[in-house]
Amino acid sequence: MTRFDRDTALERVGPNEFTGRVDRGWWVVNAPNGGYLASIMLRALTMTVDDPERSPRSLTVHYMRPAVEGPLTIHTTVERAGRSLSTVSARLYQGDTYVAKALAAFSHRFPAIEFSDAQMPDVPGWDVAPEPPNLEGRMPPIFDRMDYRFAYGDLPFSGSDRSVIGAWMRLKNGRAPDPLLVPTLADGCPPSIFGRLSEPIPAPTIDLTVHFRNPLALEDADPDDFLFAVFRSRVGAEGFFEEDGEIYSKTGILLAQSRQLALLR
Repeated sequence: MTRFDRDTALERVGPNEFTGRVDRGWWVVNAPNGGYLASIMLRALTMTVDDPERSPRSLTVHYMRPAVEGPLTIHTTVERAGRSLSTVSARLYQGDTYVAKALAAFSHRFPAIEFSDAQMPDVPGWDVAPEPPNLEGRMPPIFDRMDYRFAYGDLPFSGSDRSVIGAWMRLKNGRAPDPLLVPTLADGCPPSIFGRLSEPIPAPTIDLTVHFRNPLALEDADPDDFLFAVFRSRVGAEGFFEEDGEIYSKTGILLAQSRQLALLR
């Protein structure tokens, strides 16, 4: 079992009830990474659907309170299970505290027109892209879990006049990327708006949506594979900013799209 699988592991304690634990290794500033929590909830939802032919297609998580290190409980509900599409919800609790709610869709593949106007930016390969500087004692714990190679846009706290960041990402301990890892990657980069800032400040996620576009492209992934992700923000207003993301395979296939609303405080 890899560290990621251990840190997102769940035990089924009822037909639609699961227990697990929030690990401090995924902390960013004052709380765990929102994508990491989304991956835990996606695991519970996938276990509830229990059908390998139905892949996750859409996942939306709303975060109501910051999670803390320690035990968690997830309750799931099958809202509807049709002939080809299942809609499932989940609620994450820590003790009596209601932390997050998720809604997801799982389905078979449908024969339809295939097209993609989304193009991966022309970026240096992961093997030549620079690693982040080692700022001992100043890096959040998630940097011990994730391997980053920043290859596009602007580095955090560079005083840029735009909000764009792109990086090759993988888990440090070796694990083939799959749909369960995608939500963590969708929230795994430093916020793109950090390029405009001079120092880090908390930017908690209010909601995160991930659309899974090509899960078959991950079937032949290797444990050492990097995926490339690019994130952009166009509007910051009244303390909130949006961020749109695209995640690509090592060969440039669009795997997922994401969108989140975050609070800058």
